[in-house]
Amino acid sequence: MNNRRKVLELFERQKIQTEDRIQNGIEQHRKGFAHLEIKDKNGQVIPNAKVRVNQTSHAFRFGANLFMLEEMETKEKNEAYKKYFADLFNMATLPFYWDATEPEKGKTRYTKDSEKFYRRPPIDLCIEYCEANGIEPREHALAYDRFFPKWLYDASVEEVKQALVKRCQEISERYRDKIPTIEVTNEMEWSDSRTSFYNEPDFVEWCFKTAEKYFPGNQLVVNEWMGLCWEDRCRFNDKYYTYIENTLLKGARIDAIGMQFHTFFRLEDEYEKSRPYYDPDKLYRHMDLYANLGKPLQVTEITIPAYSNGEEDEQIQAEILTWLYKIWFSHPNMEQIIYWNLVDGYAHLWDPDPEAIKASQGNMTLGENYYYGGLIRFDLTPKPSYYALKKLIQEEWHTEEAMETDNEGKAMFKGFYGTYDVEVEKDGVVTTHTINFTSKSKEQFEITL
Repeated sequence: MNNRRKVLELFERQKIQTEDRIQNGIEQHRKGFAHLEIKDKNGQVIPNAKVRVNQTSHAFRFGANLFMLEEMETKEKNEAYKKYFADLFNMATLPFYWDATEPEKGKTRYTKDSEKFYRRPPIDLCIEYCEANGIEPREHALAYDRFFPKWLYDASVEEVKQALVKRCQEISERYRDKIPTIEVTNEMEWSDSRTSFYNEPDFVEWCFKTAEKYFPGNQLVVNEWMGLCWEDRCRFNDKYYTYIENTLLKGARIDAIGMQFHTFFRLEDEYEKSRPYYDPDKLYRHMDLYANLGKPLQVTEITIPAYSNGEEDEQIQAEILTWLYKIWFSHPNMEQIIYWNLVDGYAHLWDPDPEAIKASQGNMTLGENYYYGGLIRFDLTPKPSYYALKKLIQEEWHTEEAMETDNEGKAMFKGFYGTYDVEVEKDGVVTTHTINFTSKSKEQFEITL
């Protein structure tokens, strides 16, 4: 028996109350009653019609970063990556790191034919893939000082601001109508500043006010590392809570709160350091705290390492993720869950040479926690964690129903919020229709045959 199973002890200890909150939360916040009224083209209701509904996607967003799109060392791997991504996710985080989108001042690389940067596929390529597969793209990150380009390192505060304005304007013109979610700032507690502006007290406020100007119709998100989000004291004076509140009080528009969840612990430290993160009660208390700000929550980046490709290690990873996704999905304020690196072994290999990547398999020097952090192995075979999430998203959290309209041409079903195909059969004639059923939309749908 692997001693690693101890990391699950708080899930097991709190199992009864956690499962109760999960079940009630999902029923209350992720599902609703949809009322259908079937009419003919003359507006007459159609009684006794057979109706079948099949959910085709979730209103809730499940995703991962898309940083390895067309970045692997073989065509076969690239095709497998694209297939597995689209088979599971309806959201993708795109790499808008400034040092990769504008490595030289004035020379951007957004188009498909741009110079290759490892783990930084061109944004247009990513958008094309997303549009072809019904995946919503997500921007990461507009003003992330750690990845500002080197040509700004010696610039004055005013020069950095001017460059940021130009960056916002360019990204807005190209993508504001294609990317609903804009992540504005990220990891503000990072200790090493790259540019002079990062150290200014108005950095977050200025960035959000500037983003609002260029992305007035987009969702603007603040993002932070997991220690601030999940390990603080669950009080109103917690650091992350306070800096969000202060920024809002200064008149900046923050629309959603991003909360990272990377358990980058060494194997020998995993049990001790994971206690705050694998504690259902504490996870709920943190989400309840941030819900007081009246903003939706997003788990923006997740890594749960398996530490090896051993059967039990991979199974433990799957069990942890199953608990976490159920807890997050059940909370009323949560709206997105984004896994980080889909495939093992690529994220911390900064050498873009394909042969170097291939040769490194099994010889990582950065620790097994990095190497085995994906849902898919290095050879592009899915792990139990991939199938566990697929089962949750596409089976357990999925609605298919069959019913018949009453004498007034009406039918009703309770289902998960999302997009549905509605198949109506009357007198041997079958027609198919689409409805978008969300908690924010109307629950009455009139379908005309």
